[in-house]
Amino acid sequence: MEAFLVSTGLVALAEMGDKTQLLSLVLAARFKKPWPIVLGILAATLANHALAGAAGAWVITLLGPQALRWVLGGSFIAMALWMLVPDKLDDDGMDKPPRFGVFGTTLIAFFIAEMGDKTQVATVMLAARYDAWALVVMGTTLGMLLANAPVVWFGERITRRVPIALVHKLSAVIFLGLGLAALLGAG
Repeated sequence: MEAFLVSTGLVALAEMGDKTQLLSLVLAARFKKPWPIVLGILAATLANHALAGAAGAWVITLLGPQALRWVLGGSFIAMALWMLVPDKLDDDGMDKPPRFGVFGTTLIAFFIAEMGDKTQVATVMLAARYDAWALVVMGTTLGMLLANAPVVWFGERITRRVPIALVHKLSAVIFLGLGLAALLGAG
């Protein structure tokens, strides 16, 4: 259960101000059809994070416990630093009509936007850390939905009231704590 809860919380925090959250806002403003957008986010995240979780589970078979501890510790600390870099959305092509409909456009856009993103990297690391990739994928997917679905439904009202810089700093502190705990051999 710890893997699920930690994964949910970390990704929900990491997503605040992320490019996929900005993408949610753009898609909601453009299409004004929240359900196909949220379902597209869900499908894309499940696919993307399932691949990332599988990669994390595979990594633990390659590395011994000591090497894994150092890789995870360094990766979590790198994530802490990465959290302090705000994302921006490149909106090229958003003025064209959707070729694949609202759901398909969201699915493709989110899957691509998540490739190499902080939350995908976090999913790999969390799956390696907890050796429970299914719980991690369920948690990271829920975290993604917790951060993005309200943006689809409530848009700018939320983004104006949430202090994104503070959320990023809080996320960085949590990732730093996880990194230090891994390096010191906790857990």
